[in-house]
Amino acid sequence: MMIPDIKKILYCTDLSEQAKYSFGYAASIANRFGAGITILHVLEDVSEYRDSLVINILGPEKWEQLRRQNEQEVVQKLRTRIEEFCKEISQEMPACPFITDDIVVKIGNPVDEILKQVKAMNCDLVVMGARGHGVLADAVLGSVSRRVLRRCDKPVLIVKSPR
Repeated sequence: MMIPDIKKILYCTDLSEQAKYSFGYAASIANRFGAGITILHVLEDVSEYRDSLVINILGPEKWEQLRRQNEQEVVQKLRTRIEEFCKEISQEMPACPFITDDIVVKIGNPVDEILKQVKAMNCDLVVMGARGHGVLADAVLGSVSRRVLRRCDKPVLIVKSPR
């Protein structure tokens, strides 16, 4: 029986309060194993229907230019937000000097982008929060968490928020 070596952790966040809680687990594991953490945030892509309405008004070139510019702005804002998130957490956990290897912001389908990142960085562990919505939140994992768990070929730690 081989004991797994955990050196690369992919931590997926939606930047919610729940995400801070699950990050505590990623940081604790990273600290224990001397692993690095890559933080991933996926911004869900806007629907094609809305795009087509905007394209009709602006024309395809203008829309593409606007979209690219907007995408870079959004990515930059999110990176800044994640850096603040890391600072807040390291102040709350001074005894836990985890190492952030990278901050990645993607735009697209969250499940697909998470699985692509797992492959790209060949991580040893994925950590994410469980985000069910509504009355069934306790009984049902968030759909992104559930689909990542089902399709990922690496171990996935899904952290339920505390009561």
